Parts: sequence; structure tokens; C-alpha cells
Amino acid sequence: MTTIEIHVPDIGDFDEVTVIELMVKVGDTVRAEQSLITVESDKASMEIPSSSAGVVKEVKVALGDKVKQGSLVLLLEVAGAAAVPVPGPAAAAAVAAPVAAAMVAAAPAPVAAAASAVVEMRVPDIGDFKDVTVIEILVKPGDTVAAEQSLITVESDKASMEIPAPAAGVIQSLAVKLGDKVNIGDLVGMLLGAASASAAPVAAVAAPVSAAPVAAAPASAPAVAPVVSAAVVVPAHTPGASVLAMPHASPSVRKFARELGVPLEEVKGQGPKGRITQGDVQAFTKSVMAGAAQTKAQAANAPKASGGDGAALGLIPWPKVDFAKFGPIERKDMSRIKKISGANLLRNAVLIPAVTNHDDADITDLEAFRISTNLENEKTAKNGINASVKVTMLAFLIKACVAALKKYPEFNSSLDGDAIVYKNYWHIGFAADTPNGLMVPVIKDADKKGIFQISQEMGELAKKARDGKLSPAEMSGATFTISSLGGIGGRYFTPIINAPEVAILGVCRSTMEPIWDGKAFQPRLTLPLSLTWDHRVIDGAAAARFNVYLGQILADFRRVLL
Repeated sequence: MTTIEIHVPDIGDFDEVTVIELMVKVGDTVRAEQSLITVESDKASMEIPSSSAGVVKEVKVALGDKVKQGSLVLLLEVAGAAAVPVPGPAAAAAVAAPVAAAMVAAAPAPVAAAASAVVEMRVPDIGDFKDVTVIEILVKPGDTVAAEQSLITVESDKASMEIPAPAAGVIQSLAVKLGDKVNIGDLVGMLLGAASASAAPVAAVAAPVSAAPVAAAPASAPAVAPVVSAAVVVPAHTPGASVLAMPHASPSVRKFARELGVPLEEVKGQGPKGRITQGDVQAFTKSVMAGAAQTKAQAANAPKASGGDGAALGLIPWPKVDFAKFGPIERKDMSRIKKISGANLLRNAVLIPAVTNHDDADITDLEAFRISTNLENEKTAKNGINASVKVTMLAFLIKACVAALKKYPEFNSSLDGDAIVYKNYWHIGFAADTPNGLMVPVIKDADKKGIFQISQEMGELAKKARDGKLSPAEMSGATFTISSLGGIGGRYFTPIINAPEVAILGVCRSTMEPIWDGKAFQPRLTLPLSLTWDHRVIDGAAAARFNVYLGQILADFRRVLL
């Protein structure tokens, strides 16, 4: 046996490409021209093939490594008679010339020609939200759009948001339709226009590389032609011939499947000779999300159904009743936000062992201070805050909760398996009632903001919530939530914890109560508090201490300085 080195051939005008996939391992038997690794530049991904058949002795690259022409990929043991000298630079250049030419041809045109570039329009970062639904399509092919003009409207369980165009131009095609689920990075459509710095132009697919130049190469130089995806498509796969039995798909499709977490070997290809296309991956993903199909991993981990509508829990079926036979009825569909948030609430209510403590806080002096502060602010508009900003009791409550959370950090934590994650930031969510249902905007870094700033930010976020304009980022990251019924009424209630948080505070309308001071009953304004907590993380004694401390702060707000 003879050991030869396999190097990266001439891959065109590309330098320092990244290894994104290792397709063989030590001990594998490979054939000539079988793909060994996949590398990716900023314009394309490509496969580096073996120049000879043999057995992999040692792999010299790892995922994430940067390689270029001439870099050592692996050592290959070949039979003595089959050993082939490694082609020199000139031979490698001659062999790879068609690929290099194709890649250069596929590279973005100079800036002067950028006006006719085709730009991919993709879903930008929309925060910690997945599988948002397309509820409105605002453009159609042929429409001329401006940069940042809205293309589609998507909706999560908490808000709707518009996805803008990355650049100005003409809509060439749309890749989504009503009802589709999309995530960050998903393709919305193609735009013909000026390519922006943040939008990667999509090059035209080059014609298959001719074998003629390869035939003209010296006999000692085996054909080394990387398979290029995205920018150039070079057919180089024979179904069933791969020793590793890899899915019949281009590198770009395999990369797309990896990003979505799709097991490519479970996807049935609808392309020529069973080739898996991006559309096949998307169709498989939609099928799994809709519950029409399961991956093998899902099937293996799925709980065994025991019958009834509550299959995993073994519950009896939900009662089916013909309400119309008892009297007139009116049927209305629930809003999407209510339907989706309802599923989250049910999960939280069932899976979290929740306990609620009820207490009253004396806010007589704090309410007097709040009123005097607003009166003074109307006259002086101090601290640079507009005089129209009204300080609310909820703003004081947020600051008081931050102080209590710092003293009792387990209430500002989350469960992560068998570990508890203690957060050293204090983002407070507050429930906002809107025509479309309950939404929870988040005051970020509440510990660093004053009462005026919190009041102003709350007003702005509440208005956005009512208008359906809250972004996912404005509703994510909460460490603790306050659900306030404000002036609506009621005394106490049991709020449901907003997972992955471990506690939530419910407050109702304050009332004047006669409080015994040891000598006589005094009229005091009291605020009902309902603290619900996760018994897996918090015990009853800690919950009682938290409520008592919170009540002490509200009774004498100077305690927040301690």
C-alpha cells in the first residue's frame, strides 16, 4: 500500500474557504472523485473530491478550519498499482480551470452592474420566536418596492409584525404563501434591483462543466472537479454509487437542511433521479410542523398514547355537545393569538407545580407620593420627561419587584434540566390587555431605569400592544412578570406562570381598608398581591418572605435604596 496526500485543488478566485462538512472518516473506503469535505466561501459552497480510490488513513482538517488551494485534506492509502502521483500546481490548475471559470462567472458583477442583481429577500432576526405564520402578503411579482417597504405580515402567539424589503427593486418571485410558517433566514422571495451590502446576490446557474478540458489534462492528473452549489451546479453524483450512502442532494441543500435541523436521509427527493431539492426539504419541514409526519427521532421519543383527546396524559375525550339544541347560539373563531397563547397557558398550568400566596400591601404613603409627583411634574416637566407622562403605581411596583428579586434571586431564575439558571439582569414583563388578547411587553434592565423612564416606556409599549405593532424583541427576555388588573376590580386571583420564568405577581385594584394600629382603626389604602411560584424551585417560606419584603418596600419606598 502507498500513502498519498489529497490537497485542495484550484478552486478559482477564492481564498480561505471554511470547512463546513466532513464527509468521510478514518478507515472509510473512497473511490476516485468521491467527495471528501464541503467548503464554503461567501459566494458558494463546494465539495472537494478525492483524486484516487483508497482507504482514509488520516484526516488533516476539522470543521471550521480555513483552507485554500494546496491545503492538505487527508492521507489516503492506495494500492501500489493504483497509486497516482499528486498533480502539480500547473496540472491542478488545468484540471480545475472549468470549475474556477464557472465560479468566477457566478461571482457578483462589479458595482457598476449591481443595478440588475437578483437579491434574496429573507426573514430578518425577529427575536426569540419560531414558526411565525404568514397572515398577509402585501406585494406580488412585478411590484416595484422601496427599501424597507413591508412585504409580508407574520404573526406569533403574541404579536404580528411586518417583514421589510432589504433593498429597492422589482419583486421577481415570492417563496411564501398565506399560512406558511417561517423563521429567521427563510426565503421570502427574489428581488430584481440594486444589491445592498447585506443582501447576497443570487448568481445565475451556470451550464454543466464540460468534460473536454479535463480530457486534455495529462494522464497522470486525475480529474479533480469540486461540486459547487448555489452559484454553480455541477452534476457529479450517481445515485446508489456512494460508498457512504449520502443523500442525493447538493451541498447548498444539505446546508439548508442542517440549518433547519432536517434529517436529510428521511426526505424523499422529487428531483431528477431522486435528487433532493430545497423544495423537498421545505415540504418535509411543513409536514412535520403540521403533524402530518414525524421524524424518526420524534417517533422514538413520542409518549405512548393511551386514547382520548389528551393522548399523552391519558385523559378521557373532551365532551361533544350540540349546544344549539338547548337554545340560540353564535359561533365565533378564536383569534390566532388566543389559540396559540392558550396552548402555552395549558402547558404551563399542567406542567408547573404552582402555588399562590395572597397578601395585602399598604400603599397609602406611596399613592400620596405618586399623586404629588404627577402634580409637580405637570408644572415643571422635570428630568427632561414630557409633562404628559403620568407616573403609575405599576411603575413603582416594577421597581419594588426588582429590589425583591435582587434580595431573593431564586425568583429571578429559570429551570434548565437539573440546573437552576440565576439571571443577573432584571427584565420585567407586564401584561397588557389588547383587542386581540393578552400581550406581555418587557421593560428591559428595569434596575437601571427611573420611575419616569419606566412610566414613559410602559405607555409606549402598551400603545404598541394595542395597535398590534409590538416586535418579538419587545416581548422577549422577561425574568419576572406582573399581571395587573388595575382599576378593573377583583380582590385576588391565581396568575399562570409565564414559562420559563418561575414566578409571577398578580395585583388587583387597591381599596381603602380599616387597619388596626394597636390603638385604633386607621384608613389605609391596601393593594392585593397574588404571588404564584414554581414549587420545584421555590418553597413556601421563601415565597412568604418575598411577599413580606415586597409589602415593606411598597409601604416605605425608601427601602429600595438599601
